[in-house]
Amino acid sequence: MQSQRNVSLVQKFFVQLALIVFGISFAFPFVWLLSTALKTLPETMKDPPQWIPAQFQWHNFWDAINYGSESVGYVPFEIYARNTLLVCVLVVCGTVASNSVVAYSFARLKWPGRDALFAVTLATMMVPFPVLMVPTFGIFRSLDWIGTFRPLWVPAWFGSAFSIFLLRQFFRTIPFELSEAAKIDGASEWRIFRDVIIPLSKPALAVVALFAFMGAWNDFIGPLIYLLDQKMFTLSLGLQSYQSQNGGTQWNLLMAASTIVILPIIILFFFTQRLFIQGIAVTGLKG
Repeated sequence: MQSQRNVSLVQKFFVQLALIVFGISFAFPFVWLLSTALKTLPETMKDPPQWIPAQFQWHNFWDAINYGSESVGYVPFEIYARNTLLVCVLVVCGTVASNSVVAYSFARLKWPGRDALFAVTLATMMVPFPVLMVPTFGIFRSLDWIGTFRPLWVPAWFGSAFSIFLLRQFFRTIPFELSEAAKIDGASEWRIFRDVIIPLSKPALAVVALFAFMGAWNDFIGPLIYLLDQKMFTLSLGLQSYQSQNGGTQWNLLMAASTIVILPIIILFFFTQRLFIQGIAVTGLKG
C-alpha cells in the first residue's frame, strides 16, 4: 500500500513538472514580447539579447498608439480597434446564431439523409483555405463587396463545420425527455430550441463565441485580401504600419502595439475560462 502511494506521488510529481515546463515554454514568447515592448530601440538590437531593460519604457505603449501621427494620411490606432471590434461582434453574432440552428437540426431532429449530410459537412474541414481563396474572392468581387467589411463577417452567418460539430455534440448530451415533455405541453420545435436547448447550452455557445472572436480578432489574410482603404484596416493589418518599407523597423513600438492587440484576448480568456473548459469537456461526452 505504501509503495503504491509512493509511486502515485512520483507520478504526480513528474506530471506537475511536465506541466510547469510546458507552461514556461508557452509563456516564453509573451514574456519576450513584453520585454521588448519595454526597451529602447538600441536595446532590442543587442547581442546577446538583453532580457530585462535597463529602464522600463512604459511610454512605448502610448507612442505605439500614436505612431505615425505626424505623417500624411495618418490613421489613428483607435480606428483600427473600432473596425476590428465591429467585425468581431458581427462574426460572433453570426457564428452563434447560424451554427446553433444547424447543430440543433443535426442533433435533435430526424430527417432523411441527416447523418450523410453531417459527414459531408465535417469533410469540408479538410479543404484548405488556399483552395477556396481565389473562388471566394471571385464571388465577392462579383457582388461588389471588395473594399467593404462584408467578406469578413457575412460568411459567419452561413455556419462552419467545426462550430456545428461542437454544438451538435453538446446538444446530444441534453436528455431528449426534456424535449418530449415540452412537446406534450404544446411547444413547437423553435420554442424547444429557444427556451430549452439554448439556456442549457451556454458553455458550448461560449466556446463557439470565443473561438469566433479570436479568429476574427487575429485574422490577417481576410483583411489583407478584401480591404483597400487604410481607414478600414483592422488591428492585425494595421500592425504592418510599424514595419518601415525602407528598413529601420521600430521593434520596441511594434512589440508594444502587439501587446496591446493580444491583451483583450488574454483578458477575455481569463474571464471565460471556466465556461470554455466546461464546454470543451462536455462536447466530447457523447458521439
